[in-house]
Amino acid sequence: MPELPEVEITRRGLLPALAGQRIDAVVARHTRLRYPLPRTLGRLLVGQTLTDIDRRGKYLLFRLDRGTLLVHLGMSGSLRLVPAVEPAGKHDHLDLLFGPRALRLRDPRRFGAVLWVKGDAGTHPLIAPLGIEPLSSAFSGNCLYDATRGRATAIKLFLMDSHAIVGVGNIYASESLFRAGVDPRTPAGRLSRVRCERIVTAVKATLEAALAAGGSTLRDFIHSDGGAGGFQQQHLVYGREAEPCLHCGVKVRALRLGQRSTFYCPRCQR
Repeated sequence: MPELPEVEITRRGLLPALAGQRIDAVVARHTRLRYPLPRTLGRLLVGQTLTDIDRRGKYLLFRLDRGTLLVHLGMSGSLRLVPAVEPAGKHDHLDLLFGPRALRLRDPRRFGAVLWVKGDAGTHPLIAPLGIEPLSSAFSGNCLYDATRGRATAIKLFLMDSHAIVGVGNIYASESLFRAGVDPRTPAGRLSRVRCERIVTAVKATLEAALAAGGSTLRDFIHSDGGAGGFQQQHLVYGREAEPCLHCGVKVRALRLGQRSTFYCPRCQR
């Protein structure tokens, strides 16, 4: 699933190319995504100018003259800029045409979402409940410490809870906790302020490193220009079960937390 780095990289790739451009046409090939595409999407969007692209968690917010197009890439989605005349593939469900180029949504599993919001997108039911942005200055050791008091849930699951912190998915939670030296099963409420500070520092460092590397391309994620991310080559524990820890040599272990695979070093993470 595209996580915060992948969504942010998509935003950064699209904004310079599309800011100030007008939508000339909308081509919807398959309307059944996570939520059905609005039947009036073409009539709503054609003629509007894209003024900005924001990100909130894993959502992209395409700011237009009269509202916001809210896009989530789901489990396997991607947005690419392609020539408008390029034939669409089996999983290419939606095109927004900007002159000779098309912004094309590809989503093999059809779990993505494209929604039109006329008013304040921040009050939309999918956006309003979202937690703190992990790369913001507001996300601090004290913030994490206060938020985890009384919480018995494992710290890895807490980091992945979008109502608490947005965008830290499975890959980056595992990698961050390894950097912080914290066992992913540790009850969040038992963490000291010192360990919370280490986790926050590790989360920020991990996400920044992923952004610098272009994100992680494990299956379906590609950049808006068709390129791939390279952070998977820097994974310290994720996907490395039974391989030696790069720090101590002990074999990396895997377990299931919240129905997701979790990777950790039993020696380095306590």
